[in-house]
Amino acid sequence: MIISLNWLKQFVAVDVPVDELVTLIGARLVEVEEVVSLADKYKGAVIVKVVREQPHPSADKLHVVHIDDGGVTPGVTRLADGLVEVVCGAPNVRAGITAVWLPPGATVPSTFSDAGPIILEARPLRGVVSNGMLASARELGVGEEHDGIVEVEIEATPGTGFAHAYALDDYLIDIENKSLTHRPDCFGLIGFAREIAAIQGKAFTTPEWLLATTPQIPLPDGITPVAVTATVADPNVSARYQVIALDGVDAAKASPFAMQTWLARVGIRPISAVVDVTNYLMYLTGQPLHAFDLDKVLAVHPEHKAEIIVRESRQGETLELLDGRTITLADDDIVICAGSVPIALAGAMGGASTEIDSSTKRVLLESATFDLFRLRTTQMRHGIFSEAITRFTKGQSAVQTAPVLASAVALLSDLTGAAPVSDIVDTLAVPFEPSTVAVEAQQISAILGAPYSLEAIAETLRRVEFAVEQRQLQTADQLLVTVPYWRADIHIIEDIAEEIGRINGFDDITPELPLRPFAAVMPSVFEQTRSRVRRSLVRGGANEVLTYNFIPGQLLEKAGETTEQAYRLVNSLSPELACLRTSLLPSLLSRVHANHKLGYGAFALFEMNKTHSRLETESDGRTLPALPVERPMLALVLSVEDKLAGRYDGAPYYQAKQYLDMLAASLSVSLRYEPLVSAAVPSWLKLRDSVYEPKRAAMVYAGDVPLGLIGEVNGRVRSAMKLPQVIAGFEIDLALLDAARSTDSSYTPLGRYQGTTRDVSLRVPAGTPYADVLTTVQAVLAATAFGSSVEPQSIYQKPEDKLKTITLRIALADPQATIKAEAANDVVARIAETAKEKLRAELV
Repeated sequence: MIISLNWLKQFVAVDVPVDELVTLIGARLVEVEEVVSLADKYKGAVIVKVVREQPHPSADKLHVVHIDDGGVTPGVTRLADGLVEVVCGAPNVRAGITAVWLPPGATVPSTFSDAGPIILEARPLRGVVSNGMLASARELGVGEEHDGIVEVEIEATPGTGFAHAYALDDYLIDIENKSLTHRPDCFGLIGFAREIAAIQGKAFTTPEWLLATTPQIPLPDGITPVAVTATVADPNVSARYQVIALDGVDAAKASPFAMQTWLARVGIRPISAVVDVTNYLMYLTGQPLHAFDLDKVLAVHPEHKAEIIVRESRQGETLELLDGRTITLADDDIVICAGSVPIALAGAMGGASTEIDSSTKRVLLESATFDLFRLRTTQMRHGIFSEAITRFTKGQSAVQTAPVLASAVALLSDLTGAAPVSDIVDTLAVPFEPSTVAVEAQQISAILGAPYSLEAIAETLRRVEFAVEQRQLQTADQLLVTVPYWRADIHIIEDIAEEIGRINGFDDITPELPLRPFAAVMPSVFEQTRSRVRRSLVRGGANEVLTYNFIPGQLLEKAGETTEQAYRLVNSLSPELACLRTSLLPSLLSRVHANHKLGYGAFALFEMNKTHSRLETESDGRTLPALPVERPMLALVLSVEDKLAGRYDGAPYYQAKQYLDMLAASLSVSLRYEPLVSAAVPSWLKLRDSVYEPKRAAMVYAGDVPLGLIGEVNGRVRSAMKLPQVIAGFEIDLALLDAARSTDSSYTPLGRYQGTTRDVSLRVPAGTPYADVLTTVQAVLAATAFGSSVEPQSIYQKPEDKLKTITLRIALADPQATIKAEAANDVVARIAETAKEKLRAELV
């Protein structure tokens, strides 16, 4: 947003140089991106009087004019009477008018910022020397009007500098909009002036017309009223919608040139008096307005009524906008309708069907507020970044629609001859009730860390027009602060404290060291678990990554998930970051192909982050019935490029399981695996199981608590994401893993005596899960007096065979003595016997 310093000075005295003012604004209000001096653009432009005008002797459409510049322009050739001769082709040039002259040596203002600016000189035009030119609005960089020269309508002595006459010896302050998102009042010049006064230590008084929140607009005598109605289908989409009908509008009339200069310098293109008035008031107050051609509204309405309905659009409806585009509306856009027919995209842009043009005689003038969150979605969806929607998406107050509408009616009456032919139609159902905050000096001083008296607090707040009443209580004196309607961001005492500190300057608070011990904060148990997880996986060769929580919906679908269960952002940074992810695995899988292309043949990636899903909500006990559950998750993906797959032993499932087992051992957690095809998957894991190959995946348990899933990525996902054959991963809940940690140390000292190993091969029915074999063997080993461990070696099965052979390596150790062969053989025999009994297995 651009702030004109001279326009600002119409509402507040500025007593400091512009550089000091900009520093003050940056420290106490908003970030300033750039300051541009406008005076250089109009250097040399002079207000002149056209004394004589006669036809050009050699050109039908040219005029030779003699102008009076008060003799102030040096170095120019003058006639005997001191006048200057200029050739002009404008049809409206005539003796007696006051115009703007660009003398020789002056730069045409509209080309000032071009790579090759146009610098005028005295040159002959069809035999007559023209000393510079008389300028049109386009050449002055004020508007697009080029059919004639500017006729100066203000009192100005010939020789007065054009920049001085129209306050164009100005500075333009370009502020950074994002740092004012919570301050809709500052998107109006009057609200910004209020803040400038406050940070300079001055009081401010809002213009009376803007405080007249219940204006009365009487109808002229003898008119035929127009029956206008307005309905808001859902108060959630529009807190207030006001509209009034005007007749006798001269829409072809231009606004005063002075108004055009104010608009042009802040980046708003002058169009006509009707449009310029709405833009002028929007810039002053931050309240957008919109004008419809009433007769076109009647023509569009199915029953030819002046009936306005504000509602949500319906899927598939279309609307042609003022910029010529025809858009397809979504079901959460807000539309203004003539009956059932959309005629405008609320808060964003009007429709072509009801556009104001030079033939317009009757107008429907709208002043309203709309749901800012829906408008942010509309803004991004349709790519509309108008001045109006920029302000609507900040959350304008419903109170100010009335005074701004009344001011617009008064201005249009003065400039175009418009007269109201209906009362103001108002949909406001709930009157505004100002909020109050009780404030004690001790509280403000404690929050800001600096002493503030009640008097200083009250004086500061009154500068920004807060109503302040002092009350005496038994414990301490107190201020009751009433918040004005334009400050919807003030709710609690901390908000008041921020205002006090900001207006008076946080840099003026003397820093003091806190009187508290300097002691390191012990990380929480959960954070310690995260650190141990990170160390364990990194030592195992995995690489930690950090990816966005916001991902494309297309990525979820590629990974076998559904966007229906993902929260969508109303105002995403881009369409590619629209969904809040339901699991971490899709993000990791999306990085695999890119890393292989960079030459990394085999690697493991892991991430610890949070996930959210519509399947999971919990009551928050406050205003909302339920909020999404945030699950702290750990995910790992192991991938081996196809050409290197032969170098790695074991199925991808077991390679990923090795990482998980190593991690569990480092945390003293005992894990149990159950085949996914037979496991009862809890609801919170339902979204995550579609990425795995069902027969090569398992549920991971700590005792009876499901932690997550592990498995190989299925073929459909591999194909969609260009992944290699050898790829597997897991995703588990870190909080549940942390809860399963054993507090007992699992450390066992190394034995003094040599242990022994035996490879045991068991032939079992083909349908027997490996986990059942492993569990059976571990149960036998647990019953012995030896320390033991089991590692898988191989699984072998001929295609036509109904049996498969599973080979396990058993390690035995005795802390008291060397294990004899007979003892080891006895253990193997017991394993064979138990396996035969429980699994119908045969020792090979």
